[in-house]
Amino acid sequence: MTLAPDACDRDAPVTGSAFITKGFGLAFVLVTSLFFMWAIANNFNDILIKQFQKALDLTRMQSGLVQTAFYFGYFTMALPAGWVMRKLGYKNGILVGLTLYALGAVLFFPAAEVRQFGFFLAALYVIAAGLAFLETAANPYITAMGPKESAAQRLNLAQSFNGLGAFIAPFLGGALIFSGIEYSAAELAAMAPEATERYRAEEARAVQMPYFGLAAAVVLLALVVFLVRFPRISEEPAAVPAAKTGLLAFKHLRWAVVAQCFYVGAQVGIWSYFINFVQDLTGIGEKAAANMLGFSLMGFMAGRFIGTALMRYIAPHHLLALYGLINTGLCAAAILLSGWPAVIALGLTSFFMSVMFPTIFALGIKDLGAHTKMGSSLIIMAIIGGAVIPPAMGYVSDVSGSIQAAIFIPLICFVIVLLFGVRGYKADEPVHLQTALSEDPS
Repeated sequence: MTLAPDACDRDAPVTGSAFITKGFGLAFVLVTSLFFMWAIANNFNDILIKQFQKALDLTRMQSGLVQTAFYFGYFTMALPAGWVMRKLGYKNGILVGLTLYALGAVLFFPAAEVRQFGFFLAALYVIAAGLAFLETAANPYITAMGPKESAAQRLNLAQSFNGLGAFIAPFLGGALIFSGIEYSAAELAAMAPEATERYRAEEARAVQMPYFGLAAAVVLLALVVFLVRFPRISEEPAAVPAAKTGLLAFKHLRWAVVAQCFYVGAQVGIWSYFINFVQDLTGIGEKAAANMLGFSLMGFMAGRFIGTALMRYIAPHHLLALYGLINTGLCAAAILLSGWPAVIALGLTSFFMSVMFPTIFALGIKDLGAHTKMGSSLIIMAIIGGAVIPPAMGYVSDVSGSIQAAIFIPLICFVIVLLFGVRGYKADEPVHLQTALSEDPS
């Protein structure tokens, strides 16, 4: 595939006042499908953490490095993704992202054969590098596909399909990857070395075919994207606070980067250890615990659709603040309660996390104009929170002997989200620059 500016960049910018601008329908559908596809990769990680604890004999802190490698890929590739799209446009950025996604998934096959944790981490890094391109392109592209007044609502609608992928992934991953065979430490110690080695090798190879199938689906989607013309987007002049210059002059963007970092850390941390949480507090098997995660993420999916509808009547920042407050309380309940009540409290956080990422994102890039691509990159870089929080939670769990104690960390994260919804979303009084940059190259 030749990387060149989008095929229709020569066309005049598309204008319109509909929820989705005329001419953007097919592109909207394809870009929305990306949200579904990266949710599968993201939420397969929650299955991998438990699987690697078995197959590679890892502690909870060590298994949390799955998320560190994954979200470090986002962090390191977000700015390069923004630079590429400034030169080549959104469509080619998407094609680069899909190519890296497929390559990383294919690498799972040899990684499972050699059964080296570092090889798996490298494969996850490549997948995440691809997703950084996809998210850096898809989020701002969706917000620009109609009037800015409905940008947050439009992004929440697209992100609803991310919720659908998140809901499906635990059921799919649990069914395809988990064997249901679990041995205690005492049982493994009593087994012959050859039997233990055979067990761990079989558990490692369980990831091969699911990731090979994922790579095939991504390649097919890339071919469709390559064949479809994407409309050009031109943005308004950037608005900057008086007497300030530079991207970080936007106060609401700075706040959005911080809030997104803590939000993603909370989301990834909770989902990463949800299966361990359920098993520790209820004693059920890994497949049943994975299904419980799936039901929690069903709430996440429903919350995206419901949140999109609620934003017709409630300002996005008000809804964000309310959900941040509720999740702070639910985390406290998950810490203080025991058994199924604690599991239910933690499971309910997914519903109220539903609107957080897209709402923070839309509020953070609002009125950035020609700076939108690089502003988007900064917010995607904030996903580094997902690399830091899970190992920290694993460490607290290992040291304290209680997975509940680790939930205090996402509780603090939701307090930061609450503060962004109350105050941080507000921008300085802007003055408009006299010159504008074209959104895609001409």
